[in-house]
Amino acid sequence: MNTTLLLNSSFEPIRIISWEKAITLYFLGKVEVIENYERKIRSVSLVMRVPSVVRLLRFVRFRACKPSLNKLNLLVRDSFSCQYCFIPLSREQSTIDHVVPKSKGGGTIWENVVIACTPCNRKKGSKTPNEAKMSLKTKPKAPSWLPVSYIDTNRNAPLIWRLFIKSGKKHK
Repeated sequence: MNTTLLLNSSFEPIRIISWEKAITLYFLGKVEVIENYERKIRSVSLVMRVPSVVRLLRFVRFRACKPSLNKLNLLVRDSFSCQYCFIPLSREQSTIDHVVPKSKGGGTIWENVVIACTPCNRKKGSKTPNEAKMSLKTKPKAPSWLPVSYIDTNRNAPLIWRLFIKSGKKHK
């Protein structure tokens, strides 16, 4: 694993950085190492384990910004599941459905698009959910979080990251 999870001083995940960047931040006195990988790196006078999780020593505020509307961010918002039949979906299996179809004046905005499986999207077609006798799991809305910070813990993230990503809190 060549990446390190960077946490804010409040233990909220910020982003994934390279382990080299994490070590640089450590020696600059900007982070503390919370967890390490088993792998060690060596220099002439030092041996240390590669950090897997580091925490900033000073809190960093992020200005609010509007998340971009794209398929990955929709999948994250909709919990990787069809909003009509609730089955889990991968990126490849999912489609984007306009709740109010474009043909009826619906726009491509957070409040009018959801993730749907292909059968549900075909069944609904160019109808509204009411016309198609289908109901939505949740009413679509713009997320108040930054989907960029989403990290897929089900695929290739180290297990230790899950303690920080799910709750954003200290695990000890």
